[in-house]
Amino acid sequence: MMTSHIPLLIPATFLLAALLIPLAALLWRRLSWLLAVAATGLCFFYAVKGLAHVTTAGRLHYHLAGWQPPFGIEFVLDPLSAFFSVFVTGVALLALIHAGRVVAHEVSGVDMGFYALAMLLLAGLSGMVVTGDLFNLYVFLEISALASYSLIARGDPRAPLSAFRYLTLGTTGAAFYLLGLAFVYMSVGSLNLADVSHLLPDVGDTRPVLLGLSLMVLGIGLKMALFPLHAWLADAYTHASSAATALIAPIGTKVAAYVLLRLMFFLVDPQYLRDQTPLPAIVGCLGAAGMLWGSIMAMCQKELKRMLAYSSVAQVGYIALGIGLASPLGFIGATLHALNHACMKACLFLVTGNFRVRLGHSTLPRLVDDLRRTMPWSAAAFTTAAISMVGLPPLAGFFSKWYLVLGSIQQSNWVFVAVLVASSLLNAVYFFRVLERLYLTPLAPPDDTDVAAAAATREAPASMLAPTLVLAGALLVLGIFNAWIVSTFINPMIPSRLGW
Repeated sequence: MMTSHIPLLIPATFLLAALLIPLAALLWRRLSWLLAVAATGLCFFYAVKGLAHVTTAGRLHYHLAGWQPPFGIEFVLDPLSAFFSVFVTGVALLALIHAGRVVAHEVSGVDMGFYALAMLLLAGLSGMVVTGDLFNLYVFLEISALASYSLIARGDPRAPLSAFRYLTLGTTGAAFYLLGLAFVYMSVGSLNLADVSHLLPDVGDTRPVLLGLSLMVLGIGLKMALFPLHAWLADAYTHASSAATALIAPIGTKVAAYVLLRLMFFLVDPQYLRDQTPLPAIVGCLGAAGMLWGSIMAMCQKELKRMLAYSSVAQVGYIALGIGLASPLGFIGATLHALNHACMKACLFLVTGNFRVRLGHSTLPRLVDDLRRTMPWSAAAFTTAAISMVGLPPLAGFFSKWYLVLGSIQQSNWVFVAVLVASSLLNAVYFFRVLERLYLTPLAPPDDTDVAAAAATREAPASMLAPTLVLAGALLVLGIFNAWIVSTFINPMIPSRLGW
């Protein structure tokens, strides 16, 4: 395999798997799951190999059909895209391994469709990460969106309505992005990201560019579920199958955050953006508001999946706050939290899937303390991820929040510091409420049927438990080695114009 082909091989492998899965399912139904896992594992290998090459030898560029940019379509692995490719494909691999039993339990009979759509989703998300063309990014955005709508619709009876609501808002977001892209193209006459970045300083009248950039940020903010553009997220995550939620929730909004990083720090001069436009301040303030709103709403939920959905709104706020700081420390905090949250939220949703397979539900009032004995490893994994979400050392969540606090202090933004602290305390409230159900004897006696169900419960099967424990262990590893991750992978991706 030629290393130079890696930027193309990642999305192309997913697309090929999406085409082969229906044929494979005709031979053996289980083969669709095996092929999806194998394709994702291969893409994870490509991503790791690409990151190793980028770290040691520099960027990888692939020009489709040999056409040189800005006329041809370019795929690029640089420090930022290579980093995101690794954790997107890695988390997706663990989620799909876990999905084997969950899909058979929750959406039995449509296994082939689920895995084919999962491959299309990952093709779109990975394509958004590696493309160097702004219009090609829109194409991959639509591929991932259409797949995610279909995956969400395959859930409980309310899932189709949730998917339709997501489709309506998602299409609006994509339209905003495309309209903004038209303004940028009208101003510079190019769609290649690097070429546009080079030409923008020569544009005399920047108002169309700023309008276009604002519309693109608005569209991506909706895809990212940035407050108050998050209305689609809670219902979509709650009513979709556990397998679909565990795949979409950890990585979908993170890829949108990647695009926002690209637009605000690589497409235009971040110094100009910070000094001459309100965009960073707006994104940061919306992120801070989302942190509080999402945390408060999570405290009010009785369904574990819905609680985690609103928690995602808050966690997206952390990333947006880091982007809004428009500083090196903010960039580090946002990027590191994207990685950490992908692992934390994947772990939490996998545990929710374990509960649903063994208990038949994930309703908080019906969880009983007997689960600490009948499902000890799932309970321990949830506890690890929950403590990391709260932000206690040495787990991963603490360190990304620490960089965000340092970035806020550096700019004397004490409101952001207060919001970061308050949000972490609110996280503790709603997560410790779950831990109380798992580990402490309730004051009121639980329903006899729930006690009987818990007593008859066994730990999740190995195919579900293994990826859950890998993610829980990864949170400790990411926390311990956070300084190495920042110095080796994140520092080189910070644009020099950001003042690092």
